[in-house]
Amino acid sequence: MYSIRVPLVLAAASLLAGAANAQVGKTPSDWVDPNRATMEQLMALPNVSHALAQAIIDKRPFLTFLDFDKVLATALTPQQRTEVYRKAWIHVNLNSASDEEIRLIPGVGDRMLREFKEYRPYSSLAQFRREIGKYVDANELARLESYVFVPVDLNTAPDSIILTIPGVGARMLREFKEYRPYESIEKFRREIGKYVDAKEVARLERYVTIGKK
Repeated sequence: MYSIRVPLVLAAASLLAGAANAQVGKTPSDWVDPNRATMEQLMALPNVSHALAQAIIDKRPFLTFLDFDKVLATALTPQQRTEVYRKAWIHVNLNSASDEEIRLIPGVGDRMLREFKEYRPYSSLAQFRREIGKYVDANELARLESYVFVPVDLNTAPDSIILTIPGVGARMLREFKEYRPYESIEKFRREIGKYVDAKEVARLERYVTIGKK
């Protein structure tokens, strides 16, 4: 077990205070979401050829980080894929991701994998910051947070939380809220499917959940 370093926890809390309400990790501006990136953006990634970029587009949406890795594995070595993952990612569900999926996050080995899993279930990213901040400094905590998310409750999440879902703006926020309460994920698929295609519904669905009433 790592030793608890109180100064690191305080530093991390200060650095991330502005993102206190997020449920989806905020990524650097120069990172790419493979589910939404253009051909040009994908080809700008390390080791990604035109053919591989086209394969990524053809296979999306990726519902797990592991799904994305399987496509890259057809053309790239593990080291080359890690280089891609420093610039492109599929957010990892903190509560349901497999060991294999978590290990795809650059820099995460067996020890950090154990810490990620120890604190399940996560109710918020604030909990992730608090617990993982015991073991790493503020900069590393912010980097790790960029790769993860905690599912957003469709029935109770405030606007600020829903807007942390990649690709959700004011219009889609309005549609999310219009159909509350959601009794099932099937209702979400049916109603949001009026506005976007099935692939986009699937991409959005991975970020949401329906909590207990």
